[in-house]
Amino acid sequence: MSPTDATATGGLSAPTREVQAAKADNVDSRGRLLAADGTPLKASLARALRQEKLRAFMLVAPLLLFIVITFVAPIVDMLLRSVDNEIVPDTVPRTVSVLERDFDPASGETPGEAVFRALYFDMFLAAEAKEHTRLGSRLNYEQSGMASLFRSTGRRLDDMGDAYKDPLEDLSTAWDEAGYWLTLMAGPEGGEGATEVAAAARARVLTLADGDLEGETDFVPGAEIAEILPTTAAAYSDFAMFAALVDGDDIAEEEPWEAVHAALAIDLENPETLQAIRGYDGPGAVLLKETAAKADTLPPAELKPAFIDADEDWGDPANWQVIARYSGAYTPGYFLAAVDMQKGAEGIEMKPDNEQIYLLLFWRTLVLSVTITFTCLLLGYPIAFLLANLPMRVSNLLLILVLLPFWTSLLVRTSSWIVLLQQQGVINDTLVAIGLIGDDGRLEMMFNETGTVIAMTHILLPFMILPLYSVMKTINPSYLRAAKSLGATDFTAFWRVYFPLSVPGIGAGAILVFILAIGYYITPELVGGTSGIFISNRIAYHISSSLNWGLAAALGVILLGAVLILYWCYDRIVGIDNVKLG
Repeated sequence: MSPTDATATGGLSAPTREVQAAKADNVDSRGRLLAADGTPLKASLARALRQEKLRAFMLVAPLLLFIVITFVAPIVDMLLRSVDNEIVPDTVPRTVSVLERDFDPASGETPGEAVFRALYFDMFLAAEAKEHTRLGSRLNYEQSGMASLFRSTGRRLDDMGDAYKDPLEDLSTAWDEAGYWLTLMAGPEGGEGATEVAAAARARVLTLADGDLEGETDFVPGAEIAEILPTTAAAYSDFAMFAALVDGDDIAEEEPWEAVHAALAIDLENPETLQAIRGYDGPGAVLLKETAAKADTLPPAELKPAFIDADEDWGDPANWQVIARYSGAYTPGYFLAAVDMQKGAEGIEMKPDNEQIYLLLFWRTLVLSVTITFTCLLLGYPIAFLLANLPMRVSNLLLILVLLPFWTSLLVRTSSWIVLLQQQGVINDTLVAIGLIGDDGRLEMMFNETGTVIAMTHILLPFMILPLYSVMKTINPSYLRAAKSLGATDFTAFWRVYFPLSVPGIGAGAILVFILAIGYYITPELVGGTSGIFISNRIAYHISSSLNWGLAAALGVILLGAVLILYWCYDRIVGIDNVKLG
């Protein structure tokens, strides 16, 4: 190219111009590098990285979902159950509301008539739904006798209502007719207040029914009658909603509950209600006015004496204090019970000495688990050492013997120890036969802490041996020979060289055995008796026998917390990074 041509092209040669042109094709107007498809290179790389992460996530998604369903969800459910107390406000919502407003637990007196009235209508609905006994069982966890109190009272609720139903029917048989009640209560289309009454009744019924519905209804009390007879409208709405939704009945053909008659008697005691009835001209007005004119002939609407007559324990302020203390949707009561404490009239306090059990069980579980871990280490370390240093043929044979218990049922192994360790068992018979002990001095090694430690050590020993063996197998024997060549004795070479190298295996085996031991319950249940059971046995008892799932959840949460704290301490002292399985 001539100098003139070079000058005309800016002094650049042809190859240089081609390079710049190529660069210009890969750069946009803002100077950003472009990918082959013309998009900015940075955005293209980011999209490729997101796609790579998405593919990786899809690969682990099934495992993550499995962990969430089988591990995370049960733990979250356990945490919620340990503080859940919704059964009280859900079953007796009106009673809880009136208690919060009118009752002072510190007064040492029973509540007033308003509380007993609210309790009557709440319990009547709950009894129809067969839920009042569950409430009694819940409160019985806090104070014995509450379950029988609610159960026996539930059988007397109809009789309480009959005290008002019979006099009303004596005034007119129409008060026994389903059609008249529906005509009176339905009235003209309900207004805002009547709609709220119906919605509240529907919510109460749906809560107690727990989704078990047979029918549907759009019942709303009449606006005027709901204002004149508020207690009756609420009670009849409960009846109508329950009969239609849960039982699937036609309310036009179903005689109202006795509670509805009791509600009418309560309303008729109000002078303002009687005045309003005189000006009422809606459906059913004639009979309602006639009944209101004779309201003074009806028995007084006093439910407090009726409850105390049904069961004198309703007159005990202590029972009402329990209901008031545990009326919230959430409660610390389960956690307090799990550490042998309770909420008393003056605040949180320790339970009586003869009722304290869980702190002792937690301590016993911790001590025995540490003891079992130590005995497994004491027995497992030399076995693992032999397996790691014997010839391969011999070590493989011994390893089969170590693994052999895994091929035998846990129940069989535990039952075998009962045969061996009981006072009339093989070991005691052998000791008596060789003269080491007398027949009257047989050792008690079963149904106590000794039996628990022996049986669980045997069961958990392989979990200590295998991590130790896998770590010891990686220790080069030349290290010991080098130490001895430098003048160390056998013990010094072992203690200063070999043992420190085996510590990661000790850590792995100790954690594995301790975690398994602290949560074991089958073996302690069979061989522990009363002095060798663990806290896990009480958790299993409350889940399967007493059905106190809240207390079982609280005990489980505390046990989980204790394990996490011990794990944290181990990490701070030893270091979890030093734990190896080989």
